[in-house]
Amino acid sequence: MTLKKQSIVVAGGGSTFTPGIVMMLLENLDKFPIRSLKFYDNDKERQKQIADATEVIIKERAPEIEFKATTDPEEAFTDVDFVMAHIRVGKYAMREKDEKIPMKYGVIGQETCGPGGIAYGMRSIGGVVEIIDYMEKYSPDAWMLNYSNPAAIVAEATRRLRPDSKIINICDMPVGIELRMAEVLGLESRKEMDVRYYGLNHFGWWTDIRDKEGNDLMPKLIDWVKEHGYITPKELEGASEEEPSWEYTFGKAKEVQWLDPDTLPNTYLKYYFYPQDEAEHSDINYTRANEVMDNREKHVFSECNRISNIKTAEDAKLVADDHASYIVDLARAIAYNTKERMLLIVPNHGAIENFDAEGMVEVPCIVGSQGPEPMTQGSIPRFQKGLMEQQVAVEKLVVDAWITGSYQKLWQALTLSRIVPNARVAKQILDDLIEANEDFWPVLK
Repeated sequence: MTLKKQSIVVAGGGSTFTPGIVMMLLENLDKFPIRSLKFYDNDKERQKQIADATEVIIKERAPEIEFKATTDPEEAFTDVDFVMAHIRVGKYAMREKDEKIPMKYGVIGQETCGPGGIAYGMRSIGGVVEIIDYMEKYSPDAWMLNYSNPAAIVAEATRRLRPDSKIINICDMPVGIELRMAEVLGLESRKEMDVRYYGLNHFGWWTDIRDKEGNDLMPKLIDWVKEHGYITPKELEGASEEEPSWEYTFGKAKEVQWLDPDTLPNTYLKYYFYPQDEAEHSDINYTRANEVMDNREKHVFSECNRISNIKTAEDAKLVADDHASYIVDLARAIAYNTKERMLLIVPNHGAIENFDAEGMVEVPCIVGSQGPEPMTQGSIPRFQKGLMEQQVAVEKLVVDAWITGSYQKLWQALTLSRIVPNARVAKQILDDLIEANEDFWPVLK
């Protein structure tokens, strides 16, 4: 059987994650053949650095693929099958403010959680909706696979603002944790595991993990995580390649797991269970944004510039990212109806029996040409249900605030977040965030 070749546009062509997607696409051409690859970004100079290197890589490794980079929406979105979107409105300069402004008040600043996530969400909604509109105008049969953060707020916004759009919101964090689980278990691939999982984005729990023969893998994993978190055996021996903030995060997972010892948690729950610890552990003068700018961003752009200057990628130090493999699997499932089982962010609609039917939940889905079919997870315990109801209310209030321009709704969202200690602090943070985001947020009244 000959597979139909696909046309893809990467929205956010100047992202540091774009080279990882390109490398993964090129490694999987036998499973997911490509006729055309385009980059789209509103920052021409930033995108050009990634695009120039990509042009060299494609010429050497897959010259049959037509490649172009553009800032013109019509050129970018015309004749495409998939939009792979990972935009960052405000770039890392605004992420740095998201992280540092809350810390002035003793509150952790983080990319997707609490005040930082809310600020980023208020910037992201308009940008993601704009891309959906471009796709539907120029390629109405295309699918948008959205990796833009904060995925929970973006997913709620697209559900309400573009309810009929062919968009699937995804996150690679569970994939990254499952890779670590596989290493702990001595498995070659996370795909050797079948998982049951439920929650919101960055806010969920694994409840069952089995191998392909049906053997229960949870007891061994639980024993490991309650003692070591998601630190792998090799890392315990001193072979870690992770940045310091991620080493701390994977180790902290053990304290998160203690709250419900029969499940395995998403690492991001640490921000909700131990917000004071996170604030105390952080340095207001050097946050995660600074770490990313000093490490991944410098590495990616310097390597891309080197490749474009020497006109060869034979010894390229760019590698396929974990999240890139997830996007490729999802695109394949839709393009070729593979019925892949994947964790996706979808409207609940009964997947979790005793939870808000319109909440955007993260659950296993079977994916084919018609999109995702959520798998039912039954009823969930009161502990998780209570936490999720509070957090989904935060996400809905943020979208309310964006749609209506309501200061009050956004203040309520910040106050309701478990990360913020009280309404007074919520207001202080909000007022500072409004000032910092005057070029990005709708006007709030």
